[in-house]
Amino acid sequence: MYRVLVCDDDEAICNSVETFLKLEGYETVRASNGIEALEAVEKNEIHCAVIDIMMPGMDGLTATLKMREKYNIPIILLSAKSEDTDKISGLGFGADDYVTKPFNPLELMARVKSQIRRYVSLGSLEKNDAVLTTGGLSLDTETKEATVDGEPVKLTAREYGVLEYLMQNMGRVLSSEQIYESVWNEPSLSSLKTVTVHIKKIREKIEINPKDPKYLKVVWGIGYKIEKY
Repeated sequence: MYRVLVCDDDEAICNSVETFLKLEGYETVRASNGIEALEAVEKNEIHCAVIDIMMPGMDGLTATLKMREKYNIPIILLSAKSEDTDKISGLGFGADDYVTKPFNPLELMARVKSQIRRYVSLGSLEKNDAVLTTGGLSLDTETKEATVDGEPVKLTAREYGVLEYLMQNMGRVLSSEQIYESVWNEPSLSSLKTVTVHIKKIREKIEINPKDPKYLKVVWGIGYKIEKY
């Protein structure tokens, strides 16, 4: 299911847009300013963003510019203004489309569908479900091979199982108990030390600096996660 970010400081507009998106079968994530929008894109897999231009804190143009530094998701800008200069400015900042308020929700839905369709058809959205990737770390679930920046990484069967489970749940914090029960397929009666040892070995193999890991992070008192890039 595709997920759409809706960013507007007007709660009524957010409610309306989210209602129509959900009727079309999309999941939604809400933000009320550019800062929250950037945080949402960092924490969620977003397939299209609908962003208002005029917002407090950080406006939509600045948010679009910052998103383009790392992401190529489709961005549709909303504005209460209709001047061509605003449209040119928005597209110049990296937006893919532009809708002027007040807008017809059905027209906006059509534009969202069009942008997501183009995004997927051009291959911008990873369609090979067998390959899990974040930054320079890749895991091929068919060949059971791991690489970091193109270089192969030798993992034991258990290490591979732990890494695959974490990457399948990228961005989520998983407890030692969850990891143990999923990889070892048995109750986690005393799993903490076993998982910790495997995490340490995996870090030594995939991280440039295991003491300051880029990919495999610990969330103290909760568990572990693979960072999403």
